[in-house]
Amino acid sequence: MILCVMRYFSTRGKSEAVSFKIAALAGLAPDGGLYVPEEIPQYSTSVKSSLGSMSYNDIALETISPWVAPDISKSVLQDLINSAYPFSPELVSVDDRLVLELFHGPTAAFKDYGARFMARAFSYLRRGEDRPLTILVATSGDTGGAVADGFYGVKGISVTILYPKGRVSPLQEKQIAGLGGNITALAVEGSFDDCQLLVKQAFADEDLSKRLVLSSANSINISRLIPQITYYAYAAGRALNTVISVPSGNFGNLTAGLYAVKMGAPIGQFVAATNVNKTVPDYLESGIYKARPSIATLSNAMDVGAPSNFERIKTHFSLEEMRRLILGAAVSDTETKETISYIYSRCGYCLDPHSAVSWRALDMCSLQGSLLQKNAPAIVVSTAHPAKFTETVEAITGPVAVPPALLHILERNVENINILAKLEALKESLLD
Repeated sequence: MILCVMRYFSTRGKSEAVSFKIAALAGLAPDGGLYVPEEIPQYSTSVKSSLGSMSYNDIALETISPWVAPDISKSVLQDLINSAYPFSPELVSVDDRLVLELFHGPTAAFKDYGARFMARAFSYLRRGEDRPLTILVATSGDTGGAVADGFYGVKGISVTILYPKGRVSPLQEKQIAGLGGNITALAVEGSFDDCQLLVKQAFADEDLSKRLVLSSANSINISRLIPQITYYAYAAGRALNTVISVPSGNFGNLTAGLYAVKMGAPIGQFVAATNVNKTVPDYLESGIYKARPSIATLSNAMDVGAPSNFERIKTHFSLEEMRRLILGAAVSDTETKETISYIYSRCGYCLDPHSAVSWRALDMCSLQGSLLQKNAPAIVVSTAHPAKFTETVEAITGPVAVPPALLHILERNVENINILAKLEALKESLLD
């Protein structure tokens, strides 16, 4: 079924349903909730049967189109997709499983898929607007670089990126804070959770809402999330009824995978792979959700103790449904390094810390006998190129080849503003 008009409502149920345009440009619902679809669209029978042979951009068109109708026509959407994605995922065989490489975009991280679509969609949706748009984004690492790259130089839009000072890699910091122009980088004295809270507080602040037009670019924004559904459909079409292990921090990536299942992509099960910030694995085991302060790890983009997108997952799935579809596993830094070493020595393949967490978590679920289908094809989602984490990886594997997309970034100078994790400090920066 293809929906002619898509409507979105808040996870907290206190706001009216709105169009894709309003949901995307607003970011958060007025009641502080996240926007979710009234109805999840379904792939047609012909699309489902063709996922294994369709190009990535054609799958993207069929995936995204019903979510953005009627605000973006299919013909316009095709142009946006072709502009956003001159690259595509690669599904490669490593040892006894497949690795879904999502790091072939300009910032060598999976966030390119969401951020580049969002930038082009925003530019189209705001055509003819005179009042500038200010985008706020909190990042634990890769989101900031992808958003900075996607929105850099876009007229009428300024971007302020908040990241935890000292908790991102040097290369990530150059991606976040090395562009200047319409991109402002704020190094926050605190954790990613502090950055995320500041963004939510800013959206709730009446003074800021009167003086600025605000939107978000985190995966709390539905327009960042929707295009990520595509690579799950792409992978599932090439490995039917697969088990997919997803590195999980703020849980946007896994939410996109769950939406792919709801649309009809042939995925059997997911592994929610976390580091020691294991709020969701603990919930799946105990049934008690308990957010906690985040802990710094080698897989820094997953250092999230209060994952925002889990609010979306709970809207669509009961605990029993989650337990049938999602397995949780938490991986320590020691286990992360062991996995990088083992896979490199065994296969000559280099994993970044986040992908290593994904690999090890899949191992853990296999050993525990938790997988529904023992012989199902298994996919490890690889979210970032190992060259982005040379301090960790090269100590284990030796020198890592730097992809061309990252070479020029190494020459950038970091230009940031240090702020306390206080709303007043953020407001002062935004209104300066």
